[in-house]
Amino acid sequence: MLLDITWTADPAAFYIPLWGREVRWYGIFFGLGFAIGVWIVHKIWRNEKLNEEWFDKLFLYVVIATTVGARLGHCLFYGEDNDFWFYYKNPVEILKIWHGGLASHGGTLGIIIAIWIYSKKVTHRSMLWTFDRLVVPVGFVAALIRLGNLMNHEIYGHPTDLPWAFRFIENISYVQRGYAPIFSPPSHPTQLYEAACYILTAIVCMWMYWKRKDYQYSGLIFGVFLIGIFLSRFFIEFLKNTQVAYEESMRLDMGQILSIPFIIAGIWLTWQGLRKKAKLK
Repeated sequence: MLLDITWTADPAAFYIPLWGREVRWYGIFFGLGFAIGVWIVHKIWRNEKLNEEWFDKLFLYVVIATTVGARLGHCLFYGEDNDFWFYYKNPVEILKIWHGGLASHGGTLGIIIAIWIYSKKVTHRSMLWTFDRLVVPVGFVAALIRLGNLMNHEIYGHPTDLPWAFRFIENISYVQRGYAPIFSPPSHPTQLYEAACYILTAIVCMWMYWKRKDYQYSGLIFGVFLIGIFLSRFFIEFLKNTQVAYEESMRLDMGQILSIPFIIAGIWLTWQGLRKKAKLK
């Protein structure tokens, strides 16, 4: 028996008349996620009595890398029918985040590059040392971003007869211009599935850091994080609608293909971390 959840949320939280633009829930959740992440990582810094200057620079590196990497990832993998030349000829379009979106895999790659530079220039410690602390709250951040996707009526799943299915507005951009809404059939709310998995990953990482002190075993927390985030993403993708037309003919979609290297890296890092932990006991 369907609950008949008809999702009619407005993607815009409020409007700023003088600016002439709307402020979307997606942006609010994105900013809130960053704020939560900064707060938790700062508590970690204080817990270990680490250099405050390192923390300030880490925040700057991560904000820039996440935004730039996620936007470039969207443009290269999902934007304009995956047309690299469109963005090559129209680079200003890359800056228009409100016209497109952000891709988590691109953001992750951006952060990896940034942390490599950060480790070389700032801490002079291994990248894994930084990642074992940085990723502890990231699951909460990722979950909030997926709630932003929910508010945008995007990245939802195939039709289903499960009782918690949602009916999303398929033409949300036209509804905001005054057109009547066209609703999807009852579909998997995959944004909520992912958000739940990401929150669980964050809880596990918090437990590993604060209770088990697993940051002593280089790469262990980071490895578990990669498995929790990208393995759940891999399987939930089977329930999602394709985001771009060229994925229709693919056995695995772009999200799954891009997740595989991170899953493999997570398994290897977790195994190595557990080996180090066993030796030190």
